[in-house]
Amino acid sequence: MNRAVKIGLAGTCTALLALGGIGTYNILHSLTSGSVGDGSSQGARTFDSSAVSSTPPSDAESVKLTRAFLDSWSQRHLDGAASDTDVPQTAAPALRDYADGLRLKKLSFAHILSAGPSSVTSGATKVTFDVTAQVEGGTWSYSSAVAVLKSTNGQLAVHWNNSVLYPGLDDGQSLTAGRLPAGAGGVKVVASDGKTDLSRFASLRDITATIGKNAKPTGGTPGTGVAVVDGGGAGVKTLKVFSKGRPATVRTTIDAGLQTVAEEAVKDAHLQQKPAGTVALDWHSGHILAIAHTGDDGDIALNGIKSPGSTMKIITSAALFDKAGLTPNSPAPCTDSLTANSQLFHNDSGVRPNTQASLAQAFTVSCNTSFIKDGFHYLVHDGDASALNDEAVNVFGMGSWSIGGGVATTDPSIPADVQGGDQAAQFIGQGKVTATPLFMASVAATVRDAGFEQPVILPGQHQETAPRPISARTAGYLQSMMRNVATSGTAAPRLGGLVGVGAKTGTAEEGDHTNGWLTAYNSRVSVAALVEGGSSGVDSAGYVVRRLLTGS
Repeated sequence: MNRAVKIGLAGTCTALLALGGIGTYNILHSLTSGSVGDGSSQGARTFDSSAVSSTPPSDAESVKLTRAFLDSWSQRHLDGAASDTDVPQTAAPALRDYADGLRLKKLSFAHILSAGPSSVTSGATKVTFDVTAQVEGGTWSYSSAVAVLKSTNGQLAVHWNNSVLYPGLDDGQSLTAGRLPAGAGGVKVVASDGKTDLSRFASLRDITATIGKNAKPTGGTPGTGVAVVDGGGAGVKTLKVFSKGRPATVRTTIDAGLQTVAEEAVKDAHLQQKPAGTVALDWHSGHILAIAHTGDDGDIALNGIKSPGSTMKIITSAALFDKAGLTPNSPAPCTDSLTANSQLFHNDSGVRPNTQASLAQAFTVSCNTSFIKDGFHYLVHDGDASALNDEAVNVFGMGSWSIGGGVATTDPSIPADVQGGDQAAQFIGQGKVTATPLFMASVAATVRDAGFEQPVILPGQHQETAPRPISARTAGYLQSMMRNVATSGTAAPRLGGLVGVGAKTGTAEEGDHTNGWLTAYNSRVSVAALVEGGSSGVDSAGYVVRRLLTGS
């Protein structure tokens, strides 16, 4: 180099130093590193990622390199910034996508400080900094960090991954600014009134999240801001809102007022904090009006698959009417005990024997032996005990339901090939028979509406039909019998005096305890409740059902 060139270079450097700041450092660093035209702060040198020193670089040299990297990035010298990383060929396009996705106008960094050895990247020093980005729609600020590595030959590099762009940004994700993408701001799932946000109800939070992900929303206007998007451009998470939009909504069948009652009902003091679940339906349409539950075993209202006890006598009675031609006045002797298929069965305490009892009387007091005797005699033929299953499937619509929005429910079970003592136990809702409050609420609804309407939580959702409609004769018999249960039978202590109510209680044995059931309807809704550990249906589930029937 001749003397004139040396003087010119010295003068240039002196002028640059006088300007000060990170930008000056970058220009000077570029001039002295041998790079040409691309703003690279490392020139032609490459970092050997296979020979990384186990000793983290010093705080000073880590901050120095980070400053150079950030300065190149802020000045849009993206190839130069990328060359300060351990994988330039990956970093360069990612930095360009950052600028393009955000429609970046200006980028600056401050408070660049060493935080000591990295707890995430072995052998690296962590350097923190604050970012301020002027992007489409506004200014976005956040804190970030990089890890600086040192090779065994003394070279330094910023360890590259997507979180360099934004903390926690995964591979395959990117950033966007301006109009927020669909999904980034979520979907509002509302009650049938079109405005009550269902996420406010504790029992519906998981259901609301599921519907929000699976159902097709309507309406809404997008807001503006910064968001994370996936590889297909769908919104993952909103990071900054510049202007609020109006979320798209999914309207459900839930009645906000009745849901409020249900949430309190499953916490009724009489239950002594036992796990409880309840479902309320519009018996005419099958619309689910309320779902509530307590306990640590998930949503027992939809998925609490338990033996339903004597509530199953509704279906047993229907089968006796339809398949054996019995009537409510048919004989159904109520004895203290009865043996069927070598298994001994007893009644619940308090049920008095009555050898002259009719089927209606046995239903009113919930006599187990009456239903086992008649069921086993009339509905089991040559070892075939599938009649109860047939009635449940073909008249009461038992099967695999989709209530809508991807919400999971557990199917009830009344096996068609039941054997041994279970052939008798099924008629009183024990043995291998299982059900949920959702199913039992539907059973009551089928009786009250004189027809099956499959429960749904989204209006317009497809509803399966029952192969055979319940006959007017059978529906009338059951309505009369269930009315007697509510006015003078096992449900009377809770439901007596309520107008137009039909009901059936149930107490099911499970291990060393019992579960309480009650299903009922009035002029508008059908309800079922399960209380795990309830001593009887009326003295546990009865309190829940009464509150839903009265709306208080």
